[in-house]
Amino acid sequence: MTNRVQDLLGIEIPIVQAPMTFIANAALAVAVSEAGGMGVIETLSPGGRDDLARVRELTSRPVGANLMIQGWKRDPSIVETIAESGVKYVATSAGDPALFTARLKDAGLTVFHVVGTLRAAMKAVDAGVDGLVVEGVEGGGFKSALGASTMVLLPLVASRVDVPLIAAGGISDAQSMAAAFVLGAEGVQMGTRMLATTEAAVHANFKDAIVGADDASTVLISPPSNPTMRVLRNGHSDNVLAGGPPVNLLEKITDLYFGGEMEASVANTGQVSARIDAVLPVAQVLEEMWSGCVAALEAGRARLT
Repeated sequence: MTNRVQDLLGIEIPIVQAPMTFIANAALAVAVSEAGGMGVIETLSPGGRDDLARVRELTSRPVGANLMIQGWKRDPSIVETIAESGVKYVATSAGDPALFTARLKDAGLTVFHVVGTLRAAMKAVDAGVDGLVVEGVEGGGFKSALGASTMVLLPLVASRVDVPLIAAGGISDAQSMAAAFVLGAEGVQMGTRMLATTEAAVHANFKDAIVGADDASTVLISPPSNPTMRVLRNGHSDNVLAGGPPVNLLEKITDLYFGGEMEASVANTGQVSARIDAVLPVAQVLEEMWSGCVAALEAGRARLT
């Protein structure tokens, strides 16, 4: 039996980097791709699109792009932008997959759609996607307040569809990767683990906050006029939870990400931050996960005897 994620994406290691807005730049994507996985560049910010245009100057390895549907639904020119960049994989998210899937596939691109519910998964498969990124509510960033965890959602989706699945939410090491494969995945996607790497462009204060987090350090918040999101707890998140006056949480997000001002905004971060205890090079993260995955599976089997 072959691994369909590896075959479709043309990668050695079935590990994909999450497409984090502002953060998923060329340097991080290239580091992941050069290590054998799939680096992904975000397209929502001008900097991300500039990096997408030049990524082929930096690596010949497979690189992907993200298309946030809500941000581009009125501008289908993004399909040409992505196709002209030379990437072959697109992760669509945050919107109706029927809007872009056919256009992207006609342009020769492999399309996976990010889903957080079984209903969304069925809708995406009906739209013709090549695969799904199945993301549980423990992951960082935008989420459904009623979403299920990866442990529940992934096997549920796997039981109902026959497309390759990439598991996201709660993945950080060989053990969590092994668990995802047992539950039906053929690949994994990581965001928070990739933030705490040498190559991530975010400020050291953000990386240190991830390394220092415990299992109660993230929280789901639903700010007025904003989607629900999982973030590191700080003064802004506590204000939202307490029903305080609304503030623009996106206005100073780059001051937090790149300036290290950890109270400037909220930091999209997954619960798996509690399991990350060091900032490591991307290549070391991927190598240890891939080489340790089989050992993790064998250790679990040994505990059954």
